[in-house]
Amino acid sequence: MYHCTVDHHRVSFSSLKELLAKASPKKSGDELAGIAADTELQRVSAQICLANVHLKDFLNETFVPYETDEVTRLIIDSHHSEAFQEISSLTIGELRELLLSEKADSEFLSRIQLGLTPEMVSAVSKVMRIQDLILVCQKCRTVTQFNNTIGLPGQLSVRLQPNHPSDNPLGIATSIMDGLLLGCGDAVIGINPASDNPAVVRILLELMDGIIQEYQIPTQHCVLTHITTTMELMNAGAPVDLIFQSIAGTQKANESFGIHLQMLREAKQAGNELNRGKLGNNCMYFETGQGSALSADAHFGVDQQTCEARAYAVAREFEPLLINSVVGFIGPEYLYDGKQITRAGLEDLFCGKLLGLPMGCDICYTNHAQADQDDMDVLLTQFAVAGGAFIMGVPGSDDIMLNYQSTSFHDALFIREALHLKPAPEFQAWLEQMQLINHQGKIRNNTSGLLQGFSSKFLSAD
Repeated sequence: MYHCTVDHHRVSFSSLKELLAKASPKKSGDELAGIAADTELQRVSAQICLANVHLKDFLNETFVPYETDEVTRLIIDSHHSEAFQEISSLTIGELRELLLSEKADSEFLSRIQLGLTPEMVSAVSKVMRIQDLILVCQKCRTVTQFNNTIGLPGQLSVRLQPNHPSDNPLGIATSIMDGLLLGCGDAVIGINPASDNPAVVRILLELMDGIIQEYQIPTQHCVLTHITTTMELMNAGAPVDLIFQSIAGTQKANESFGIHLQMLREAKQAGNELNRGKLGNNCMYFETGQGSALSADAHFGVDQQTCEARAYAVAREFEPLLINSVVGFIGPEYLYDGKQITRAGLEDLFCGKLLGLPMGCDICYTNHAQADQDDMDVLLTQFAVAGGAFIMGVPGSDDIMLNYQSTSFHDALFIREALHLKPAPEFQAWLEQMQLINHQGKIRNNTSGLLQGFSSKFLSAD
C-alpha cells in the first residue's frame, strides 16, 4: 500500500501498478481501460506519492505475473544489479533530479541503463514536464549500424515510406525516387505491404534491393511483413536486409501479433547469418505504440505508457538498428488529441533512449483524431530537439495505403535545415556524390545524377 497526504487529505493506492496508472498524464486509453485518475487532484496526489517511491520497490513487485509472462521474466532475469548499484538508494523523485543534473552525462546514462527497468523509466517520466523529458533525451546516445550509421550527434535520419494501396511496383518506385531526390531514406527504405503474400513481398524486396545496388546507396531496405513471412523468404534466398516485427509489452499482446521471444531470437540469428550489413549487424527493426496491449485485451491493468516501455525491454534484447513508436496511429481511443499525442511521443522517446534504444517516431494521427498538421509540426520540432534518431518520410505526408497522416519528405527538409541536422554520414556523402545536395547540405535543383537511367530501368515496368 502506498500513501501520501495532499491538502490535509490522505490518499492511498493499493499497488505500484495502480499508482503508476493514476499518476499518468491524461490519456484516453487509460480512461477506456478504467484505470486512469478520476480527478486532477487524484492524478497530482499519485504523482507526489510516486516521487517518494524507492527504485528498489520496482524489483519487488511485478506488474504482470512472472510465472505466466515471458516479458516480465526477461525484464527481471536480465536486470543488471551492478549497473543498478549506483542508483539503488534513490527514489523516483531523486532519480528525476539526478537525470536533470550535470552528473548525468551521456557516459553516466550509458552506465546505468541496464540497471533500469521499463517500469522505473515509465515512473520517472510521469513526474517530469515536457522540457525535462527533452533535456534528458538530449543526453542519451545510442549508435547503431547496418549499411550506414544511425544515431550520431547532430543527425536526424528518415525512413522513406513508399507505400501503395495495391503494392504496385511502379507507384512504389516513383515514391522511392521522390524521397531520394529530397534527401530521405537513410534510416531505411521501408514498405508496409498491402498484402502479406510471400510472392508479392519478394517482388518488393527485389525492387528496393535493385535500386540500392544500382546506385550504390548506403542504406538498408525492409518490407514490414510478418516475421514468419520474412524468415520464409530468407530461407528462399530473397534479398532481406532488416527483419521487421511489431512488438508489445506483454506475452499475451505479443501472442496477438503471432510472435514469442524465441521466434525473435531465431529471426535475429538468421539475419546475422546473412551478413548483409557492410558496417554492422543490427538487423532488426521493431515498431510499437501506446495502446497496443489494451487493444488486444492484454494490458493486465497496466497503464498504456508502462506497457509501451515494457516493449522496449523486448526490443533491447535484440539490438535493433531502429525502433519506431507509431505514436498516433492506433487512434483517438488511445490518444485523443494533439496534446496527448505530443506527450506520448516524448514519453516514448524518453523511455526508449533511457533504456538504450535507437528511437524513432512516426509523428502521425488518424483522420478521426482531434489533431492536425500543426500538432505534428510541434511534436516534430520537439522530437528533433530531443535528439530522436529518425522520423517518417511519406509522400505529401498522406499515406494512401494505411490512410493516416504522417510527416513528409519536405517536413524532413524543414527540420534538418531549422536545427542544422544531417543525414547519416555515409548517406550524406552519397547525396554529395550524386550532386543531390550542395556544399551547404541543401537540396539541389539539378538532379540528373540520380534521374539518369532511373526512368527507363525502374519506372518503365509495372
